[in-house]
Amino acid sequence: MPDSISARLRAAIADHAGTGRTALSGSDVVSYADLGARIDAAAGAVRDWGVAKGDRVGLIAPKSAAAIAAYFGAMQAGACVCFLEPGLAPEVVAEQASLVGMRHLIVAEADAAPAALTGLDVRALDSLADGAAFAAEIGPGDEAMLLFTSGSTGRPKGVLLRHEGLICNAEGVLRHTGTGPADRLLHVMPFHHTNGVNNQLIVPLLAGAEIVLMERFQAEAALDQLRTDGITYMTGVPTIYARMLPLLRPGERFPGLRFLRCGSAPITPTLHRQIEDAFGVPLLVSYGLSEATCTSTMNPPGRRRIGTIGTVLEGQSVELFDPVTDRPVEAGREGEIRISGPALMAGYLGSADQPIVDGWLRTGDLGRFDADGFLAITGRIKDVIIRGGENISPALIERQLAAHPAIRDCCVVGAPDADLGEVPVAFVVLREGEGLDEPGLKDFVRGHLARIYVPAQIRKLDVLPVNGVGKTDRKALRGLLAARGTGAAAG
Repeated sequence: MPDSISARLRAAIADHAGTGRTALSGSDVVSYADLGARIDAAAGAVRDWGVAKGDRVGLIAPKSAAAIAAYFGAMQAGACVCFLEPGLAPEVVAEQASLVGMRHLIVAEADAAPAALTGLDVRALDSLADGAAFAAEIGPGDEAMLLFTSGSTGRPKGVLLRHEGLICNAEGVLRHTGTGPADRLLHVMPFHHTNGVNNQLIVPLLAGAEIVLMERFQAEAALDQLRTDGITYMTGVPTIYARMLPLLRPGERFPGLRFLRCGSAPITPTLHRQIEDAFGVPLLVSYGLSEATCTSTMNPPGRRRIGTIGTVLEGQSVELFDPVTDRPVEAGREGEIRISGPALMAGYLGSADQPIVDGWLRTGDLGRFDADGFLAITGRIKDVIIRGGENISPALIERQLAAHPAIRDCCVVGAPDADLGEVPVAFVVLREGEGLDEPGLKDFVRGHLARIYVPAQIRKLDVLPVNGVGKTDRKALRGLLAARGTGAAAG
């Protein structure tokens, strides 16, 4: 049979079933044998439903074993599957479905489907439980997965991924992390995020690990799981770990925990060290985009390097280019991070914008490799603040502010300025008991960076706004500036 991620998962699950291993736990405990049978049944039911190879199938359901079986069952039947974000308005779901040509939708309860979804063939999740085992003949170049991303435009775009991309990502992550049957992953990310499926379902299932499902992240509940359930690793975004830190008991450690993984958003060296000191294990920072399946670089366990996003995963190419001349930059120089290889998406659906040019995905992120092949992000082309003709990286200011003992979290965005065009404004979350000393914080930045990096204003928030996957929402912060007016003056 031609190679596909579905064929690999089916074979791996069958192997692990023979050892009696547990695949999923949380609200339900599901063995590998049971999970394999559920996926086979769902694949047969999807075929009987009339879904043809290459058809796009959406899935909206709570995080559960049933949702996982339906997702991989539909994929095994040859469909191109998409976890849609729960809680979206029906008209938004209908818009996304129309955008990518999706005609089939699986939901928790079909009878409750609103009228806005009448253009879709809607089936209930539990209707997929009784099909006869089936596996379509699928090749590496066939469509496997759809993800939605808004990118910088705010309009949804469908990211179309092939089986070969999912295989490439999984192989690279497995080799980098050494995930195996002894591992227990605490799954706290949403399924509609690429990491929630590619790195937190596919990778551990191939490895024979156990996945402990949390329907939604809650800091105290996650810590309880680490304390009592023998978790060996978990993956989150910086905001997740920042919210857990105040709840940790002084000096406590977690039996069995090997490492923590962090990605999807930048993290300051200060927060990185605070997390490692508090949890007592390495924090492995990684980097990737949905447009390149999931992960392209990662810090290896045992030799992580703070301030970097790690080394390149096997099977992918990551190089730096001058964004103006499109030529590779010299060793040690900053350039735009571009990715090539089989992990790249087939393209966007619903958008004329195609960021893959001459086989290279243009990420818009700026970075620099060190002599040992560790990559550090130095900024983002579109996030650069242009103050009086000089380019300012918000990340530099954020790293400096994060080192101040009064600051728990921060984000810097550009604000319009009548004289300079744009100036940096910092939003900060203070540690408990601390007051906002704006002049003192400006002096702290001024003592380590050039004058142009000093924020024109520093504003206090109780918490930074985040989007659906926990990334700091810079767009929302710019909206706050627009709503209140900046009144900015150069600092």
